[in-house]
Amino acid sequence: MNKLSNAPLLVRVIISVFLIFGLFYLNLPPINLRSPHFWFFIMQCIIVCIIANFFGSISEIFGRATKYGQLDTEDFKEIFGEFTRPVKYGIIALIGIFCFIFLGNLIGHPLLWSSNYYNLLKIEEGNFAKEVSQVSSKNIPVVDRDSASRLGKRKLGEMSDLVSQFDIMENYTQINYKGTPYRVTPLRYGDGIKWLYNMSEGIPAYITVNMVTQESALVRLDKGIKYSESEYFFRNIHRFLRFKYPTKIFDEISFEIDDNGTPYWIAPTISYRVALWDGEDIDGAVLVNAQTGESKYYDLKDIPNWVDQVFISDLIIRQLIYHGRYVNGYINSKLGQKGVLQPTDGYNYLAINDDVYLYTGLTSVMSDASNVGFVLVNLRTKEAKYYNVPGAEERSAMSSAMGKVQHLNYKATFPILLNIKNRPTYFLSLKDGAGLVKMYAFVDVEQYQVVGTGSTVPQALENFFQTLGVDGTPASTDNGSEKKKSGVISAMSQAVVSGNTAYYFILTDDKKVYRASIEISEKLPFLRVGDKIDFIYTDMGKIGEVKELQ
Repeated sequence: MNKLSNAPLLVRVIISVFLIFGLFYLNLPPINLRSPHFWFFIMQCIIVCIIANFFGSISEIFGRATKYGQLDTEDFKEIFGEFTRPVKYGIIALIGIFCFIFLGNLIGHPLLWSSNYYNLLKIEEGNFAKEVSQVSSKNIPVVDRDSASRLGKRKLGEMSDLVSQFDIMENYTQINYKGTPYRVTPLRYGDGIKWLYNMSEGIPAYITVNMVTQESALVRLDKGIKYSESEYFFRNIHRFLRFKYPTKIFDEISFEIDDNGTPYWIAPTISYRVALWDGEDIDGAVLVNAQTGESKYYDLKDIPNWVDQVFISDLIIRQLIYHGRYVNGYINSKLGQKGVLQPTDGYNYLAINDDVYLYTGLTSVMSDASNVGFVLVNLRTKEAKYYNVPGAEERSAMSSAMGKVQHLNYKATFPILLNIKNRPTYFLSLKDGAGLVKMYAFVDVEQYQVVGTGSTVPQALENFFQTLGVDGTPASTDNGSEKKKSGVISAMSQAVVSGNTAYYFILTDDKKVYRASIEISEKLPFLRVGDKIDFIYTDMGKIGEVKELQ
């Protein structure tokens, strides 16, 4: 029998180490026994070692053949034995790990832990009128994710020096920035070649979209963003986090800015509250300065107040499902279903004080068209409040708003919940086929047939009050920006705007153009040049929006 050195063993080791590192580099599993992804990684490593052992055996065959010219039967038996023993042990290990994963999934079933699943989210009773402040029509967020994306792309297109090198990430995280709801997202490298050209300076800017005024801005940075999802190698934010915090189990990361406009990545860390790896929850977060890479882990209670989204919406919705489903145990969730509730099909965000809350309705498991109430969940602290306000389910409210302008074939956005004169009220936008916002609508939650629409938010709100049968807006809305005006009409014209007739006129000795929708007053078609007019309007810059004829 021919003998050879330990070179084939070295080949096996080198190949195994190289492939295992490649797997870790690409998949980035947490080195944590409570993560199922870690055990799947171990299974991949075993398979890699089997493959490396195979190539090592091939290497040994060629090595002996090269040195001795031929191989006898004993050589093949030895090499075959060296190959089959690790394969046998590897297969046994694979079966053992597979059984362990199956058992881990089995013992975490809600049948055994229904009360634990129910208690993942603790919900308190709330008072809507007291806890959700009334909002001014000038502070209502009118920009949804799709509209923010359109505004952001338009803004980047105006920057000739950037548009050829960078694109926009579609994160558009909703945050509260200096008391105003914004959506923010970073730029990203256009492709690998453009990354090579720009990597030394980093990504030079991020996009902000004011959800109230619809103003978009490209915020240029003194120091570029060096850590992002579009980076390669160890500056890729996911790889950076994994190698710096190898044992942490991360949820989906989000992009935010602090009160000074400094960009950060928020990486929530997962803990499991049920059995081995079930009952997913958040116990803290790593904050990474996107420019410098400085990072720090915070326990949940210590996370800075400027951070708005620690709990990802999908996680909150899952916990809401558990809370509503297992209120009276697992068996009841399948058979009697007494008291069982479920979130409605969709959610949105609401800005309260300096935090962002997830809003969704709760309905019965019979899938009717009404809500028994709704829930607000703070996405930083997970504080949850239930408001017992029966009313229309969100999809019903969307249908009601679209029915008001059915001749225009507009599509409604998913509503947000507002406090209008201490009444829960849905607010939504109506878009045309091109995705452009054409009108706005308010829908009463308790009486979803009460709908107010208009081409502007103030018009829609006034129409809503008229339909609801109440006078005026709350004292906290726009009274400060309303002005009274009297004069003689010197010129007048009309046009159709968003399906409604609007009248434009100019007064003698006044260059400002005033606009009044037909919804304001039925007297408008009878006004002529030379008529005296008294009205209340809101100054919108070049145009005065007439709100009331007197």
